[in-house]
Amino acid sequence: MKRVTGIGGIFFSAKDPAALGAWYKTHLGVDVQPWGGAAFDWVDDAGKPVGGTTAWSVEPADGKHFAPSKSTFMVNYRVHDLVALLQALRDEGCNVLEKMDDSEYGKFGWVMDPEGNKVELWQPPAGQ
Repeated sequence: MKRVTGIGGIFFSAKDPAALGAWYKTHLGVDVQPWGGAAFDWVDDAGKPVGGTTAWSVEPADGKHFAPSKSTFMVNYRVHDLVALLQALRDEGCNVLEKMDDSEYGKFGWVMDPEGNKVELWQPPAGQ
């Protein structure tokens, strides 16, 4: 089953970047590299490259990368099959929020990561 297939781009901090990166790799299928992040090449529905890359990186919470900001965030990840992924995450013991939205913009569901960040999972409408 496909899990996360892309993101718009996000950089965020964590108390334990290595452990949080490992959680994302295990439970959401993010290909976290030794440098602490991942790069997603843009593809169409058939998996054909369309040019471009989205960057994702976990930074140390005590780092200066975000100074002076102390803001919180929510990451939106594109997924292939939201219902199946939410069930797989529940089966793996993840904290999946019960609410799921289905609108003209697609299907949305949420899971909480081990550090208390709300993660938004988005399945675009068919053909997008």
